[in-house]
Amino acid sequence: MLTASAVADRYPSNTALYADPELAEGVDYARRFRRNEWFDNDLTQRYGVQRTVILAPHGGGIETGTSELCLAIAGYHPADLATSGPVHDYWMFEGLRGSGNGDLHVTSAHCDDHVARSLAAGSLNAVGLHGCKESQAGLPDGTQAVLVGGRNTTLKSRLITRFTAAGVRAIDAANIPDLNGDDPDNIANRTLLSKGAQLEITTSLRLAMFGTNTRADRKNTTLPIFWSFTNATRAAIADVEAAQPIT
Repeated sequence: MLTASAVADRYPSNTALYADPELAEGVDYARRFRRNEWFDNDLTQRYGVQRTVILAPHGGGIETGTSELCLAIAGYHPADLATSGPVHDYWMFEGLRGSGNGDLHVTSAHCDDHVARSLAAGSLNAVGLHGCKESQAGLPDGTQAVLVGGRNTTLKSRLITRFTAAGVRAIDAANIPDLNGDDPDNIANRTLLSKGAQLEITTSLRLAMFGTNTRADRKNTTLPIFWSFTNATRAAIADVEAAQPIT
């Protein structure tokens, strides 16, 4: 069954969007990613590899704030990409227009970007970042909350626990069809384990994360709630990774 957002999409896939001659990469949209280098030439030791990828399929002006969160959760400061602590692979698609970025929305189950698919398929875990309106979640306007979905119930549970401890209202999205992220084709669920997590962040919560909510200024005006959200997500990932031995 198609979600409401999928029905409303102008493009049925990323491939179709990239093929539109009326769109220009670097003007209308951009793609950013990082795949961290792996190298193990030691015959006696095993070295840890990246086990989690962070995804923002609707970054930039499409679902504002998700690009900056993608970088921060992956371990890179959104202002200068300085690292702090463990880093994760990431991928994002961003709307760059001054207006009309909603036309660039491709629902996560239709995301066929080759890099996004490759990163997800090579990872045990994935966290997909999204923005939603309070009304989509059945919440009153102004509610600051994150709806936690996806098929990885262990990661979901850790995320809810960590958000709650950080003072961020977290709601299990299991019973909200348009936000539950349980479609096997969702890019966040295309992992080695065929399951991941999806975070739908309300508009009000995302607005509270930045002093100036513009594409140019968000990365430079992150507020404490931005970092509380980021640190809680990173802690939940660390919890799950700790139980996943290197094989």
